Amino acid sequence: MIESVGLVLYRLCGVEFEVLIGHMGGPYFAKKNEGGWTFPKGLVEPGEGPLATAEREFTEELGAPAPLGDTLDLGTIKANGKAIHLFARAGDFEADSIDSNSFELEWPPRSGQTQRFPEIDRAAWVSPGDAALLLASNQRGFVDRLLAALS
Repeated sequence: MIESVGLVLYRLCGVEFEVLIGHMGGPYFAKKNEGGWTFPKGLVEPGEGPLATAEREFTEELGAPAPLGDTLDLGTIKANGKAIHLFARAGDFEADSIDSNSFELEWPPRSGQTQRFPEIDRAAWVSPGDAALLLASNQRGFVDRLLAALS
């Protein structure tokens, strides 16, 4: 089973609670809003621990390191042959200035042409309710886990 590890950044704005999410880049998600967002995450590299992976992926996908601070382990959710393990940390981040790494994809399909696309094409701070609508379905449960851990 493939395991992906990532970091949920959250913040309190007065009495409002928000999480940082990223819109998945590339042509398959270009016009998809609901279900087209993700937490920054990726595969563990050899010799790398899960938290180190989460921090590396945050930096690669958003273009700057995650803020330092206490980290909560939100555990793993398994769905669709994939296991996702997320950590959470309080902090602030400038969502309007991300600089994501990219990937190559043959596009249009069977054209023989390869194009580069950002892994994350934009980021936003959203409420837990909005996150439940926007996130890919296999990640929505982490918002509830975070809220439970903080209450």
